[in-house]
Amino acid sequence: MSGAAMYASVKSGGTDGLIMQHLPLVKRIAFHLLSRLPDSVQVDDLIQAGMLGLLEAIKQYDATQGASFDTYAGIRIRGSMIDEIRRSDWTPRSVHKKSRGVAEAIRVIENRTGRSASDIEVAEYLNISLNEYHHILQDASSCRVFSVEELAQSGDNYLEEAVPDNAQPIDALSREKFQQALAKAIASLPERERLVISLYYEDEFNLREIGEILNVSESRVCQISTQAILRLRSRMAEWIDE
Repeated sequence: MSGAAMYASVKSGGTDGLIMQHLPLVKRIAFHLLSRLPDSVQVDDLIQAGMLGLLEAIKQYDATQGASFDTYAGIRIRGSMIDEIRRSDWTPRSVHKKSRGVAEAIRVIENRTGRSASDIEVAEYLNISLNEYHHILQDASSCRVFSVEELAQSGDNYLEEAVPDNAQPIDALSREKFQQALAKAIASLPERERLVISLYYEDEFNLREIGEILNVSESRVCQISTQAILRLRSRMAEWIDE
């Protein structure tokens, strides 16, 4: 039975049937996001937001658009959770401003030198101490999930079919070029940053486990991860701005 036919079959039994059938999907997405968010975010809040996204998906789904209902629902559920997190953003405006400043400093230094900017160089450019710079990275780590989303949504297996069959060729070409540019940017990261990104986002190790591998503290892993994300942001600025 096709996804559309299955949706129609369950839909005939009412909205409650679809909700119960896709509740595990809501929970799976909630816990997937929770693993990358600060402790201040509660899984119940994510699930509640996700249920609203599921209801919207049930109302808005159009089987003629090419994507399966599970794929469409996954996108709406995840989007609803992200919107809820942003509405109750725990990160002060000053932290966002300082993060953008770091990304800009990295961009300027790397354009000038033709190599990866070091911690010391960025701190000197910002006219702050190395300790202050590391504090900025620590504070900015709470923004990590949103920075990653601006770069890519790889690793979310429930979004694998997100592109509808009727997508325009130019859209597919743009996505392919973006993915190639991102892959190149990640490959050019300093070795330790590249390793942390790989362990955290691909292998889904937590900060403690990565710290044990690198023989550094969790807070240092957090700083390295954040610096990598801000470096990627600076190198992908053209794509993000578009």
